Amino acid sequence: MANGLPALKITNVKTILTAPDGIRLVVVKVETNEPGLYGLGCATFTQRPLAVATAVDEYLKPFLIGKDPDRIEDIFQSSFVSSYWRNGPVLNNAMSGVDMALWDIKGKRANMPVYQLLGGKCRNAVALYAHAGGSTFEQVGDNIEKFMDQGYRYVRAQVGIPGYSTYGSGGGKPTGRIWKPIDPNQETFEPTPYVNTVIRLFDYLRNRFGDDVELLHDVHERIPPIQAITLAKELEKYRLFFLEDVFAPEDIEYLRILRPQTSTPIAISELFNNAIEYVPMIKDRLFDFIRVHISQIGGISPARKLAALCEYFNIRTAWHGPGDVSPVGHAANLALDLACYNFGIQEQHVFGQRTREVFPGCPEIRDGYMWSNELPGLGIDIDEELAKKFPFPEHPLNGGWAPIRRLDGTVIRP
Repeated sequence: MANGLPALKITNVKTILTAPDGIRLVVVKVETNEPGLYGLGCATFTQRPLAVATAVDEYLKPFLIGKDPDRIEDIFQSSFVSSYWRNGPVLNNAMSGVDMALWDIKGKRANMPVYQLLGGKCRNAVALYAHAGGSTFEQVGDNIEKFMDQGYRYVRAQVGIPGYSTYGSGGGKPTGRIWKPIDPNQETFEPTPYVNTVIRLFDYLRNRFGDDVELLHDVHERIPPIQAITLAKELEKYRLFFLEDVFAPEDIEYLRILRPQTSTPIAISELFNNAIEYVPMIKDRLFDFIRVHISQIGGISPARKLAALCEYFNIRTAWHGPGDVSPVGHAANLALDLACYNFGIQEQHVFGQRTREVFPGCPEIRDGYMWSNELPGLGIDIDEELAKKFPFPEHPLNGGWAPIRRLDGTVIRP
């Protein structure tokens, strides 16, 4: 008892599944015995959302009922070992939903935005990078110019490769021979045409824009490591802000080969779940931007520690921020971005009107920046009744990704 009031306790933990823009989002709501006091957290693993919901509703909920929501670190550590086996994306996302919700509660109790609890602002707003794609170099350039006119200084450029399924852009317009896949119904990708086209793309963009814009590109782990090294070396003269996910997590030791050969800045770790995957790479300064999807590593608690570790090695943050990070997750990204000295850049996603209605308090985007609304906690809420009107869409793989294959039918990383 404090001041004659009962001690604060967690009374309920539940998942809210919704897809206002057709993307499967998982949000966790942690309720307390103080009337009206609850917190929200992002647990979105959009390829396996029902597995995360089961982990929260059937395992974390009974583990957490009755616990003190102020004990954020203790709850994180005890949840982490409660399943014995750990560091998987399902458990981490489930824990993230709870962890963010507890930070949200603590901010509301303190009547402060969460960034204040993390040390206060290091900057007034958060610089964003936008996504510019196109089926031709000219289309990519035109889309970059549109973003520049809106105030964006950072833009990711992706171009379609004729005849192939291409990450970040539709297929390009055919030019010359187009090789046919063995199975005409499959999504097809080949690394060599991609590498050659991307080099030509950035030559075109630098000739068109000079140094007036910071350019980024995402390889998305699709090419063999030795070709990724070639690409990074060839792109060096075009002065990218960063080149993302040149290697899959299984191939990260190639960073030790890449680093001595090029000064192209490297962003990596979107797919990492486990500190063992990135801590040795940080220690040896093998990349420049940490790109983790913070719900994949367990939420704000581990992410703030990761950012602090990276600061000592001059590695900047660039948290994953696509549409399959819920608005609650974007609000958590923003809190970290504002408070971490070694912030680098934040990936932008502009949510549709329906999502903004389901999630009142979405962070504001203007002039190429994301701005805090200065409300207590994470500054965001959810309309649960409205969320129910947008169930997960039907999908043959229930949200999973269909395979991408080479012309001969070999599955490649997505």
